[in-house]
Amino acid sequence: MSKEAVDSAALDASRTDASQAPADAGDAGYSKDLKARHVNMIAIGGAIGTGLFLGAGGRLHSAGPALALAYLVCGIFAFFVVRALGEMVLYRPSSGSFVSYAREFLGEKGAYFAGWMYFLNWSTTCIADITAIALYTHYWSFFTDIPQWVLALIALAVVLSVNLISVKYFGEMEFWFAIIKVAALTAFMIIGVFLLASQHEVGGGKPGLSMITDHGGFLPNGMMPVVIVMQGVVFAYASLELVGVAAGETKDPQKIVPRAVNSIMWRVGLFYVGSVVLLALLLPGSVYSADQSPFVTVLSKIGVPAAGDVMNFVVLTAAMSSLNSGLYSTGRILRSMAMAGSAPKFTARMNRNQVPYGGILLTASIGVLGVGLNRIVPDQAFEIVLNVASLGIIGTWIMIMVCHLAFVRRAKEGLITRPKFRLPGSGITEYVTIAFLLAVLCLMWQDAEVGRKTLFLIPIVGVALVIGWLGVRKRVDREAQGLTEPPQEKQDR
Repeated sequence: MSKEAVDSAALDASRTDASQAPADAGDAGYSKDLKARHVNMIAIGGAIGTGLFLGAGGRLHSAGPALALAYLVCGIFAFFVVRALGEMVLYRPSSGSFVSYAREFLGEKGAYFAGWMYFLNWSTTCIADITAIALYTHYWSFFTDIPQWVLALIALAVVLSVNLISVKYFGEMEFWFAIIKVAALTAFMIIGVFLLASQHEVGGGKPGLSMITDHGGFLPNGMMPVVIVMQGVVFAYASLELVGVAAGETKDPQKIVPRAVNSIMWRVGLFYVGSVVLLALLLPGSVYSADQSPFVTVLSKIGVPAAGDVMNFVVLTAAMSSLNSGLYSTGRILRSMAMAGSAPKFTARMNRNQVPYGGILLTASIGVLGVGLNRIVPDQAFEIVLNVASLGIIGTWIMIMVCHLAFVRRAKEGLITRPKFRLPGSGITEYVTIAFLLAVLCLMWQDAEVGRKTLFLIPIVGVALVIGWLGVRKRVDREAQGLTEPPQEKQDR
């Protein structure tokens, strides 16, 4: 046979589609119990969190109506990240998600970096979530006398228990959490539109464009506050990538994932941008504050009874949802890494309900450290962990786009077949998104109180990752050699 024929045969043998893509050892053993409604609501839940329900108040106060533009810009880039991930999911659904793809297209170092940056994000977000839950619970006088760290521990124990039972229970909990958030936002937007249309007074003033033009305009405090809030806005979109992880435990990802991913864009436009525009038209930005949900601020101004109680329940739900998602996703990501040798062996273990309990427990253990943080410095716990989490999510999103570039390059070489569901403007979109995310990191320097502290953590995280890689490198090499042996030889040993 000629060399050309051999090369052609090898190329044909290496071509793959979604059904022929190389398997990930970390995907074995999972149930496929997540239904379409679960995945769709997971996508919604990832797009709506405490970053909107609570964080938008302080950001409106500092950035003014221009916050809507910040949410729109960050939302577009968040959509690009999820769309790139969605394309790779359709190529090969995997519970290891972007870690599994990084392993295939970038090698074990790429998978190691992507996985541990994601763990950094969610383990610290877990601490932020239980801190937030404890703070929200203290809103009601019945819980005031209970120490913050006790409430944080109870919240962690409840959500951990649900995650360990089965993926079906996780899906159901996330489904109803998302229903509550969507219902609350929808109700508020209906009320807001009615107030605008009827010109009903809100806090002694008539809603409309005058709330913007008469109070400093679109940028009442200049451009710099908008730049500074970018870090928090990006963090508000964290967990959108959860759709990629959930796809590994659903029966028909080819149909479900494109719908869930495509719906993210209009949800961002409607819920984030739409609600912020409404808030800006109803009250001046200076009226809002970081200490109160902006929705509670509006509802209390028009005399809605128990507005604070209702919205506090909603933000409590959003924090519980985030904690639920973090335990779920890191459990799957860590199992994928453990099967390749780059995470502790016990994180690969699954219980009889096909739940990777080892990885979930590791994340929960970091949460327990957060309980201690809530006992030692209850007033600073949230801010401390938020800095670290923002580095984790930016690092993860950059890795997803780098991975997609390698994925597209493989496709151009004829080694794989790209699905029809693709990232728009691929080849340019990835670089623009990466540049934007790096710019957000650089612009953090302008925020002397929080942003600079975050940037100072980068070399510390970098050194920790290098030391960790040196520690696991030999084990990763051994696992890789074992995986490349003929299947029969592995069975006979």
